[in-house]
Amino acid sequence: MSKAKKKIIQKSMVDTPKAISSLGSYSKYYQWIVFAFAFLIYANTLLHDYTQDDAIVIYDNMFTQDGISGIPGLLKYDTFYGFFKTEGKAKLVSGGRYRPLTPIMFAIEYELFGASPGAGHMISVLLYALLCMLIYKLMVLMLLPNMDDKKGFYLFVLFASLLFAAHPLHTEVVANIKGRDEIMSMMGAVLALYYSLKYIDGKAQINILWASIAFFLGLMAKETTITYLAVIPLAVYFFRSVSLSKTTLPMIGVGLSTVVFLMIRFSVLGMDFGGTPMELMNNPYLKVEGNSYVPFTLGEKAATITYTLGKYIQLLTFPHPLTHDYYPRHVEIMSFGNWQVILSLMIYLGMLIVAFRGLKKKDLISFCILYFLITLSIVSNIVFPIGTNMSERFMFMPSLGFTLLVTYLLSKYLPSQKVWIGILGGILFLYSVKTFTRNFVWKNDYTLFTTDVKTSSNSAKVLNAAGGALVTESAKTKNANKKDAMLSEAIPYLEKALTIHPNYKNAALLLGNANYYKKNYEGAIKAYQRTLQIAPEYKDGIKNLAVAYRDAGRQAGEVEKNLTKAKKYLKQSVQLMDNDADAFRLLGIVHGMGGEHEEAIKYFTKVTEMQPDLAVGYVNLGKAYQYYGDEETSRIMFQKALEIDPKALD
Repeated sequence: MSKAKKKIIQKSMVDTPKAISSLGSYSKYYQWIVFAFAFLIYANTLLHDYTQDDAIVIYDNMFTQDGISGIPGLLKYDTFYGFFKTEGKAKLVSGGRYRPLTPIMFAIEYELFGASPGAGHMISVLLYALLCMLIYKLMVLMLLPNMDDKKGFYLFVLFASLLFAAHPLHTEVVANIKGRDEIMSMMGAVLALYYSLKYIDGKAQINILWASIAFFLGLMAKETTITYLAVIPLAVYFFRSVSLSKTTLPMIGVGLSTVVFLMIRFSVLGMDFGGTPMELMNNPYLKVEGNSYVPFTLGEKAATITYTLGKYIQLLTFPHPLTHDYYPRHVEIMSFGNWQVILSLMIYLGMLIVAFRGLKKKDLISFCILYFLITLSIVSNIVFPIGTNMSERFMFMPSLGFTLLVTYLLSKYLPSQKVWIGILGGILFLYSVKTFTRNFVWKNDYTLFTTDVKTSSNSAKVLNAAGGALVTESAKTKNANKKDAMLSEAIPYLEKALTIHPNYKNAALLLGNANYYKKNYEGAIKAYQRTLQIAPEYKDGIKNLAVAYRDAGRQAGEVEKNLTKAKKYLKQSVQLMDNDADAFRLLGIVHGMGGEHEEAIKYFTKVTEMQPDLAVGYVNLGKAYQYYGDEETSRIMFQKALEIDPKALD
């Protein structure tokens, strides 16, 4: 080992270069530097709209929209109930979800500010900045007793905290308001550990109460807080020279918080831990065989999970490209013959070996790895099914172990102060630029979906979302060429979504909509028919198919002059939707044009029964009687029209 390296490595557990010790004199300001940095790096989200899952918990949630009066409903039901408004749909995700804390926050914000995404983003960014500052304070409290070089240590913790604040994988959590559940969950966990350590260090017993309350609130935000039941004693073992029995009271406190939370959760959701959904958007470990979905083989599932675990390591190290969507088939069906699967397996086995070798020595590397694995476990698809292959937000809590480890390794093994600061500063700069630019993608649904579909080009979910966003946006533009271009871009996305997920009813419906707006009515009819093959009772599918039949009939009669085809489509329309006066009116016209005046009278009479206050119906009926040769009835119909509108015959 070089003399330079020997000079850097201290006797302390966390080695920091002595040459930077003088910078530690500013340590009292470091926590505020972390706060300000975390806020500024996400300041460009403050003017953003709602996006992604914000509809579920904010602006389309009936309880949240009720403001404070909706809070009892948020506590009483599954988190998704306020959006789906039925118990069955609310539990589409295996095991259900009970995370009322952040929806309660959103309800209070709705009461104060109304539907204000700006207020939601501001609060989320402030809470994230506060969390990053608390992480700085936790690391100081947790690591400082083991340090010889106290001044240099503060700079070490500053860089570790800044690296966490800047990591681009956090954009999904902070830039998406709904992601606040991750922030609050981790804040509860961090505070529980912080107050537990304060008690162990001989502070007042009130810290046990604060730890218990913080832990309970974290659990009420998201269940991932529960992993700190293992992290707290792990931290005490590594960083305090006390017996583990010293942690008894803090662990009893957070344990009771967990029991209370689970009792509430089970009383709301029942003891249903979730079966195995057989719908691809809620279970990524399904494949198509014949005309149905079947589960992956055990080997395929294990290999695919192993691959995603390796993908997390890659994204933590080199976070590019990023996407909000890792649904099927962004991650392909894997096997243990794939080199990436084998590499991932080797990396994790190596991590376990290093972690357990350093366990007895209480090495910080060992702690970081174990922290990462513990907090990763609950979102790994190994312990519980999570409904998707992976997600960047699932790395929010585990990434603390990664950023602490990177900062430590660089401080331990780099040869000089300048190199240490230069390399770590360079990483921090690159992460910051990536985060700041990635934030812009989260501006709204249209920007998010149409950007990420380029990365997740094999995800049925984002293909469907991008197609839907393009269809929605096309309706807002008055430029015919731009509208047509958007619809033409949407159609291939939706067709590909259906290729990947043949039973994706929403994609089939949107494909019908895109064709309908392009006036390709036969293409729309075909797509809507497929929608009803997937879900025969789907009301939107039935309604849209009826409208497509009606307008296809109109087009056949007016443009193609094909009365036979027009009759066929129009009759199919009224069979599906018997309250559409326009379809009956068109049937009357088509039969009248074909000389079938008696049939025309029947349909025009139906129109007047449905719309008795509209003069035009009586005018059409009067003409039909006139062509039929019944002048007296014709005159009566015209007179009724004139009574409604004196200018009707003009």
